[in-house]
Amino acid sequence: MKEKLLTTREASQYLGITEAEVISLSERGVIPAYKVGGIYLRFKKEQLDFIKDSMIPAVKEVSQEYYFLDRLSDFFYYNDFYILSLLIISVLVYLIFSL
Repeated sequence: MKEKLLTTREASQYLGITEAEVISLSERGVIPAYKVGGIYLRFKKEQLDFIKDSMIPAVKEVSQEYYFLDRLSDFFYYNDFYILSLLIISVLVYLIFSL
């Protein structure tokens, strides 16, 4: 009988963490992952049981701590042009109306 491997989404639901956290943990080697077709990550449920029981509470505390900082960093990274443009326009409007 063939063993069913879990997808990233199924693994994240099983562990109670986000898909991004599952991918990050697999890249760091915390969760053993298998690539199917060279790109699709799959996970064995037995290995996830061990991770779920032993390591996820500690990982979850750390990931939630950095989650806000990561989101803030991503916001500035992807919107830096708009933020800079808004600042330049604000300075120009101030200079125009202050004269």
